[in-house]
Amino acid sequence: MKLFITGAAGFVGKELISQCRQNGIDYVAVDLIDSLLPHHHAADIRSKEIGLLIPEEADAVIHLAGLTSDPLCKNKAYDCFEANLMATLNLMDAAYKKGVKQFIFSSTEWVYGPFKEGEIKDEYSLIDITKLDSEYALSKLVVESSLRQKFRHGFCAVTILRFGIIYGCREKGSAVESIFNAVKTKDKVTIGSLNTGRCFIHVSDIVSGIMHSIGLKGFNIINLQGDKLITLKDLIETSQEILNKEVIVEESDSNNISIRNVSNQMAFQMLSWQPKIDLEEGLKRLNNFLSTNK
Repeated sequence: MKLFITGAAGFVGKELISQCRQNGIDYVAVDLIDSLLPHHHAADIRSKEIGLLIPEEADAVIHLAGLTSDPLCKNKAYDCFEANLMATLNLMDAAYKKGVKQFIFSSTEWVYGPFKEGEIKDEYSLIDITKLDSEYALSKLVVESSLRQKFRHGFCAVTILRFGIIYGCREKGSAVESIFNAVKTKDKVTIGSLNTGRCFIHVSDIVSGIMHSIGLKGFNIINLQGDKLITLKDLIETSQEILNKEVIVEESDSNNISIRNVSNQMAFQMLSWQPKIDLEEGLKRLNNFLSTNK
């Protein structure tokens, strides 16, 4: 197996390369940031020369590069679409010319837009583009549509993975890292609403899902999400148990409850994949990381 990985210096990219090295999988990795690791190249996927780095008939391009959050894209439509859409179109053309067998694209659960109370969304849920107020989500959705069109015109197999809210061993990132760090270092924690919830997923499980998707035929869209909805209350209580510490919790807007419940059942059915790291285990790993990297 040989993979071509973009966004190699990112949070998911680093974990993916770590798992490739552990499993003896050949890869070529690119990012704007240089690295001294073997098979890494400083390269811009917007460049017409990017195809020179893609191995002939690679088993998969795993495309993780681009702007990866709403704050980076908010009211910056040109920058957002250049980095996320135009760069991907360029990479798609290069992959086609090199005879790549599969194109795996990291999309996001944010393409689903707002949720109604009690709603669970899956890959068949209707997406109303007029309800998207995020340039980031819109750019990902347009890339998904572009990949579908390219596939119809004879492109290789396409796998779109809609990532959930990822957390792991880093100081900053999702609500998981920031709230756990606040419980660890402060006596008082202020949040919006304790009942706000997400299907948080550990970065190691995300990468496991990517690995399980390699070799999938045809055009597929699959959610990679945690197994259960985790509220901020769950997160705080589990953090306190692990740290053996109690904090004062203040809700700044208790009635403003935001719940995004996304199903991962298709990933289980099509990829034989399930998350293995629950919240308690994930927070224990995070605690060890933070304690070691003081």
